[in-house]
Amino acid sequence: METIGIPRALAYFSYYPFWKTVLEGLGRKLVESGTTTKAILDEGVSEACNDLCVPIKIFFGHVARLKGRADKIFVPRLVNVGQGDTFCPKFLGLPDMVEYGMADLPLLFAPRIDLRKKNRGWFELARMVAEALDCNIISVLRVLQQGRKAQAEYDSLLLAGYSPDEALELMDTGQQGKVSGIVKKPVGVIAVLGYPYSLYDKFLNGNLLSQLREMGIKVLTPEMVPKGVLYDKNALLPKGLFWHFSNRVLGAGMYYLSKGNIDGIIHVSNFACGPDAMVNKLLELEAKKYSCPFLTVSLDEHTGQAGIHTRLEAFVDMVRWRRQRACE
Repeated sequence: METIGIPRALAYFSYYPFWKTVLEGLGRKLVESGTTTKAILDEGVSEACNDLCVPIKIFFGHVARLKGRADKIFVPRLVNVGQGDTFCPKFLGLPDMVEYGMADLPLLFAPRIDLRKKNRGWFELARMVAEALDCNIISVLRVLQQGRKAQAEYDSLLLAGYSPDEALELMDTGQQGKVSGIVKKPVGVIAVLGYPYSLYDKFLNGNLLSQLREMGIKVLTPEMVPKGVLYDKNALLPKGLFWHFSNRVLGAGMYYLSKGNIDGIIHVSNFACGPDAMVNKLLELEAKKYSCPFLTVSLDEHTGQAGIHTRLEAFVDMVRWRRQRACE
């Protein structure tokens, strides 16, 4: 049985259920690289170009961990998923960066996902998958449909407040689990905004979400906002952004601010990410309009967990103080 390595980084947190369903439905065995560790980060830093953002460096580390463990490594070229915006240039060029930047790799399985033309885009994707994996295109079209159903189930679980790990476990076991985000008596409500691969990689962000919940904070994320609402809010801007994840983060921020049910915003940003720099400033300006406290947590390979914890404590203390003043 052919094995395909799955780097547990970048688009993994958004689209893994889709590709798991598709590839296993075509008779492939999946091999995951595991959760991010210091060793994976260090290996990625040594393999990748210095100018790349840390999530890309981490992806390189995960790819390196799959050497010798799989017949092919899954490195998709994400262009468009049918929302009218594109992924950032590093996603567009990811297979090329990996292929020409790393040595001794097995073959890459690098389908181009561009769904701007809807049905034609899905057919082109099916054709590429069938060609790369030597499968019948009718079989591929069938498992793509199954993958879309799995993805819809996964998205609905994230919308309900489950983390990606919780949602994946629930889909695998079928057993109803508890939502980790529930805080019985929260001292505040904070929208934590950022790209999925920054919010849900616990090593990269120092387990930021769990730290906030332990401090008594109810955490809201972009995945808890319906997709249609995200883009409706972005339509209020003079001009939307070009990038998919950036639009989601900005739309979520505007949604939570307009609802008026949050005590603050934390933007988890990646150092050296151009789109993130624009999103951060736009969120800061929107938060200022609503007099909403705003904190930026910038991540790179040198970010320490202790430093993140100290900043979160200070921000939560300020949120708690503002709440107490409002009740006086």
